[in-house]
Amino acid sequence: MAGEVAAHAAEAAHHGLDLVPVVALLAAGAIAVPIFRRIGLGSVLGYLAAGLLLGPSGIGLISDPASVLHAAELGVVLFLFIIGLEMEPSRLWSLRQQIFGLGVIQVAVCGGLLTGIGVLLGFAPAVAFVFGMGFVLTSTAIVMQILGERGELATPGGQKMVSVLLLEDLAIVPLLAVVTLMAPSTGDVSMTARLISFGAAVGAILLLIFLGRRIMNPFFGLLAQAKVREVMTAAALLVVLGAALLFQVSGLSMAMGAFLAGVLLSTSAFKHQLEADVEPFRGLLLGLFFLAVGMSLDLSVVGENWGLIAISVVTYMLVKAVAIYVIARVLKSDHGEALERAVLMGQGGEFAFVLYTTAATSGLIDAPTNAIFTATVIISMVITPFAIIGMRYLMPKVEQSMDGVEEAHEMSGKVLIIGFGRFGQIVSQPLLALKHTVSIIDNDTDMIRAAAQIGFKVYYGDGTRLDILRAAGASTADLILICTDQREQTTRIAELLRDEFPLARVMARAFDRSHGIELVRAGVEYQLRETFESAIAFGGTAIRMLGATDEEADEVIEGVRSRDRQRFELQLGGEDWRNLTQLLISNARDQAREGGVSIAEEAAEAAASQSAEHARGS
Repeated sequence: MAGEVAAHAAEAAHHGLDLVPVVALLAAGAIAVPIFRRIGLGSVLGYLAAGLLLGPSGIGLISDPASVLHAAELGVVLFLFIIGLEMEPSRLWSLRQQIFGLGVIQVAVCGGLLTGIGVLLGFAPAVAFVFGMGFVLTSTAIVMQILGERGELATPGGQKMVSVLLLEDLAIVPLLAVVTLMAPSTGDVSMTARLISFGAAVGAILLLIFLGRRIMNPFFGLLAQAKVREVMTAAALLVVLGAALLFQVSGLSMAMGAFLAGVLLSTSAFKHQLEADVEPFRGLLLGLFFLAVGMSLDLSVVGENWGLIAISVVTYMLVKAVAIYVIARVLKSDHGEALERAVLMGQGGEFAFVLYTTAATSGLIDAPTNAIFTATVIISMVITPFAIIGMRYLMPKVEQSMDGVEEAHEMSGKVLIIGFGRFGQIVSQPLLALKHTVSIIDNDTDMIRAAAQIGFKVYYGDGTRLDILRAAGASTADLILICTDQREQTTRIAELLRDEFPLARVMARAFDRSHGIELVRAGVEYQLRETFESAIAFGGTAIRMLGATDEEADEVIEGVRSRDRQRFELQLGGEDWRNLTQLLISNARDQAREGGVSIAEEAAEAAASQSAEHARGS
């Protein structure tokens, strides 16, 4: 009996230690990812580095990364389901020329060239194809992060890169199927068996399409009526994993099944609910996948083949970048746009790991070859941030065309407006309605030409330059309005006017409250936050729609204005904004007092009380 108890205790202790790798993986990801993102290398490289540290090539805490990798492949499955949800037919149609034109050309040309390079490096054609096509798949995480940080996702150049990334996301599905078909067979397979396998695959696709179109929406509608969140989450996972299982038993890729399920549900009324339910699992498991890839990286193999890896990194990045640049130039992109696209998209990406792992699992490549390919992609991703820094020195300086644009000179308007964007255009209307002479300058030539098409005369000039302000008539203007949309630029102009034209009356557009205080201290006579008046009007209309009379609404709005003025004046005097919460009507406090006093009355009384106290204090 004592022996049995000891055995059970030992077994329990052993199972207790199983939490150590789990905690280590979570801790490594939680620590490494923020650090890598902070230094500009991205979350994917953070996961890879953490996995490398924990794996056999690091401290060896996890000795069997293959077992982790098999479980983590579900992250890729969920990732492709999310991508499928985003592939609405209407979106694909609107970007069809760039996705299926530019995207296909870039993937095909780069894939062919890199496959040829792989053959020249000594790999078998099938292996070279896997190597090259994996490297073609650019890192969506890196490119989208850079474009998002720059605010270039909606620009023409950004849209082209996004379109190519979408095509590459789509391409991973057929590539996984091709790799599976290219895998060496385990023996002679009869024609009947091949036909049965093909029929099973076609049947699985047709069955999933039928279920997606006819069954899934009513199914989720029925579950939604139960109003139990965890049931919807379970159903979402059931759809994803069920589609993956259906394709797996049919001899197809699990990821392809999940992707097709996502596409079928992309127009569903439950699309956003599904995405919200799956996203946490997707993020966690995909991070685990990258950790497992890092753990699988054999540094001894990398060390033995460092020459081949170095040649592969340099050759593949250069060939891919040059091909992207040439394609962009042939398709009428300018030098700067083509160069930026070549540098940003010259690296391999996270989908390469998916493709290489699938090829290794199916026996198309061996473990050392997988390590070489994976190391090549990882190093290319590490190099990319440094390549972007170097690109800044090669990018041509953006010169605005001055066609049809006049520079500011000998202007003498009664009012000078600096900046003629959406704010400045509206500001000009009352002034022009009362026949005031208005001079306008702006430093965006495209906007100046657009303004000319609707009847405005705008001169080119940078308001932060003293000579331009003189030429624009700042010394003789009765009033100067700073309507620029850049905080630092607005403050610089205000300070320049204060120092050089101290008698000028200046009004300025403020970005926020702290900027407004900054402008007052810079000598501006009147400032207004750019969203304040629109927000006040919006809130006033909201309470009218909820039943407030015009008198009540006006009273409440005046109370809000009064409180805001007091807060501004106190902050201008040096008061910490955290000490002024009593001037805010908060939803954390009761807003109606006992005795039936209305909110409008309370707001007005509070504002009057605060005004009286402030008057006594001053």
